[in-house]
Amino acid sequence: DKPNVLLIVVDDLGFNDVTFYGGGIAGGSVPTPNIDSIAADGMHFSNGYTGNATCAPSRASLLTGRFATRTGFEFTPANPMLMKFVSGDGFMEENAEGYPSPDDLGLPTEELTIAEILKPEGYHSVVLGKWHLGGSEGFSPIDQGFDEFLGFLPGAALFMDEDDPNVVNSKQDFDRIDKFLWANVDFAVRHNKGPRFKPDSHLTDYLSREAVKAIEANKHRPFFMYLAYNAPHTPLQSEKADYEALSHILHHIDRTYSAIIRGLDRFIGAVLHALDYHDIADRTLVIFASDNGGAHYVGLPEL
Repeated sequence: DKPNVLLIVVDDLGFNDVTFYGGGIAGGSVPTPNIDSIAADGMHFSNGYTGNATCAPSRASLLTGRFATRTGFEFTPANPMLMKFVSGDGFMEENAEGYPSPDDLGLPTEELTIAEILKPEGYHSVVLGKWHLGGSEGFSPIDQGFDEFLGFLPGAALFMDEDDPNVVNSKQDFDRIDKFLWANVDFAVRHNKGPRFKPDSHLTDYLSREAVKAIEANKHRPFFMYLAYNAPHTPLQSEKADYEALSHILHHIDRTYSAIIRGLDRFIGAVLHALDYHDIADRTLVIFASDNGGAHYVGLPEL
């Protein structure tokens, strides 16, 4: 009577990046069987739409059930330095005067999140991954109804250290957003409101293993898990093993992006397996979605 809810949200995944609808990244040569199984074994919505076209407001809509214009959280918070870097000569200094920190631009606290609604029903709520709904006191996941948080508060993070021997990096020199991210984001997560620390593996791998642990820890009570991957958002970093497995893809950006998708699907499979292993799959509602459409600035050859 109180099913678990596993909400898997990926970041900037395009409609045609998975193979369920007959397409798939790299001409369909990178199968996504685990993601596809969620649709094949349940329901799929080929005419479903996100609440907004950019990261943060779409997540606000997803967690509140309200359009961004109703919550007052209509735009993705951005550092003025990012806007200056991206806009170049078109940047207007006067517009940035008095602009608050992106950490202070969060989901209004008077809005009810899914976690806050489920709490009186006895649910234990967990966030793993990207938050992007404010980082200052009062805006964190712990302040917005969640019992546990393991992830990062801003809108992007590195997947691995740039010089890790097991990483493949793809830097988009043509894209100013990508250049800014490489220079300014970190490979780090935090638990609840604790200090930041480095994960012990590629972030998709790490978040998935932590999700498996959380499923085991909460298998005897109803839980809501918001598993918010940053994959396949830039900066593009794949595990070397996934990259090497796709030697048929010659274009470096395409191959790195495809390798990220390959790893993402594998680890989502591990999370789904954990539900089966603990015999709670039949009482767990699994929802998979992208926060918005695929990003044009990735630089895939077919775009």
